Amino acid sequence: MFSIPSDNPLTVEGVALGEKLFNDPILSANNTQSCATCHKPEFAYSDFGNQFSEGAFGQRGNRNTPALFNLAWNETYNLTSHRWFWDGGKADLEQQAVGPITNPIEMANDLKVMVQRLQNHSQYPGLFRKAFGSDTITVSRVVKAIAQFERSLISSNSPYDQAERRERQRTPSEFRGMQLFVSEKGDCFHCHGSLSSPFFTNFSFHNIGLDKFGADSGLYRITGNPADLYKFKTPSLRNLLFTAPYMHDGRFKTLEEVIEFYSSGIQPSPTLDPNIEKHIKDGGLALNPMEKADLLAFLHSLSDSSFLKVKK
Repeated sequence: MFSIPSDNPLTVEGVALGEKLFNDPILSANNTQSCATCHKPEFAYSDFGNQFSEGAFGQRGNRNTPALFNLAWNETYNLTSHRWFWDGGKADLEQQAVGPITNPIEMANDLKVMVQRLQNHSQYPGLFRKAFGSDTITVSRVVKAIAQFERSLISSNSPYDQAERRERQRTPSEFRGMQLFVSEKGDCFHCHGSLSSPFFTNFSFHNIGLDKFGADSGLYRITGNPADLYKFKTPSLRNLLFTAPYMHDGRFKTLEEVIEFYSSGIQPSPTLDPNIEKHIKDGGLALNPMEKADLLAFLHSLSDSSFLKVKK
């Protein structure tokens, strides 16, 4: 089970309000941008195909939009104060929800303006009353509702899950890829979890050798600890078919490029993860063509098409 904050329990009314807020451009400065503009429900709440998302006034950042699903478990398994965003800049989903609203290159809104708009809206005061027992709209209640909705996004019906439930058989290539995933040769499991964990992330931060000396310092930007240089949050491997491009900066357009990077493109740096560093003499995992194809087949099996919401 995942943990739910005692001051923000999930309710039917709260989740419904959060979903409406998530999809409403009223939260942005110029009424053009909703959370769903960049976290598209039809693409597992990612910004599929875009390296960097475009903000309310056309600006672009330098990090790829993360997909959203199975978020509630992050607060169960990551016991630090560094949980959300690629660099661990926020500790909980409620804090995380505020960031994009006020970020000048994202939704660029003023919180007082946002609250006043919602308070003057014909529907929102009544919806807040149903969710929180009062017509009074506050920033805290806005982000609590959004966080409730985000905690309700659960993806667990991929071909991999169906095979685990004995509803289908894995293909031989998927099976070989799965074995490679948990082997020291493939070495995926140290960061993305063993097969006993359904999340395919260890909810932590690692320097995987993308750059010797990157421009984006990752977790170090938050902690100031040199040991955290170039460490970024390990994303789940679920729904990869719907969430390209990949890595914190969206540098890889395809999964084939990602696999090739781990096979031959790892760069040394002072804070490189030890489980990556042990392969550095070969430039990476040195996978052969069949191993690459098998790993790709396994990764494809982690994508849950039933989680996608058809765009209305």
